[in-house]
Amino acid sequence: MRVMNVPPEVPGGWDLSEIVGGLRSAREQWRQRQQREQGRRDREFPSVDRIGCAIKLLRGALFPLRLGPVELKRAGEDFYVGHAVDQALNALVEEVRLELTSAGSGAETPNVAAEARRRVAAFAAQLPAIRVLLDSDVEAAYQGDPAARNVDEVLLCYPGILALIHHRLAHALYRLHLPLMARIVSEIAHSATGIDIHPGATIGEHFFIDHGTGVVIGETAIIGQRVRLYQAVTLGAKRFEVGEDGQLTKGIARHPIVEDDVVIYAGATILGRITIGKGSSIGGNVWLTHSVPPGSQISQARMEEGAPVVK
Repeated sequence: MRVMNVPPEVPGGWDLSEIVGGLRSAREQWRQRQQREQGRRDREFPSVDRIGCAIKLLRGALFPLRLGPVELKRAGEDFYVGHAVDQALNALVEEVRLELTSAGSGAETPNVAAEARRRVAAFAAQLPAIRVLLDSDVEAAYQGDPAARNVDEVLLCYPGILALIHHRLAHALYRLHLPLMARIVSEIAHSATGIDIHPGATIGEHFFIDHGTGVVIGETAIIGQRVRLYQAVTLGAKRFEVGEDGQLTKGIARHPIVEDDVVIYAGATILGRITIGKGSSIGGNVWLTHSVPPGSQISQARMEEGAPVVK
């Protein structure tokens, strides 16, 4: 093995001044391209780690005897829930303030702190309703999976439920016009479960994602009640509109509407602003880009045999 000569004047064998200077240059070029003005705050954006800690506290507050601390007893539930919620919300106020500041001019204004607290209070008021929604999701998973022995197993073990806890919280933040924080909450669950639900997606009660890995649900998707998805299902966009400036048009409705009581089996890909009618069943690996009426039974075989296409 040939041993390279290390310059004696460089401790460890690397030139820190050159590396630091190169990284500074890269940052400056990036900020110039992004038109980031000088004099912004040292910390401009919400912290992924701090938001993650707050959401973990809220998971425990939502389900204290299952997702809370192991030493918690029933007699201490309310005390723990109050303490956990207060800790989480106080942490979120700072992160909301940072998002509001970064979304504006980057400069602090007297009203930002008050507005951050107002939005966090509005988020907090939704926690009881979110718990009720999540109870319906847990019941849907238990009722829809013969392998589930009880609802506690579903809550503790199913990745789809973890993804939905995060989504229900993220969607509340999204509706309060906090898209960056909402996306951070969603992506924490995405990293842990492989289930990618955009916080903008609207999802009704009793929603069940079985297995879950590879599921993708886009920003403008609307899902009704008692819908069941299996792994690797995509509710995505068929095409992306481009404006006169050549940039993608943001915010337009481009994902499917799935009505009540629909089942979509593994690997199905459903694209565009189409409607899957109430009570329909979409078979595995189907590629679907047109609407189907209520009660439809769509499978690969039927599509290949030239079954009529419903526009």
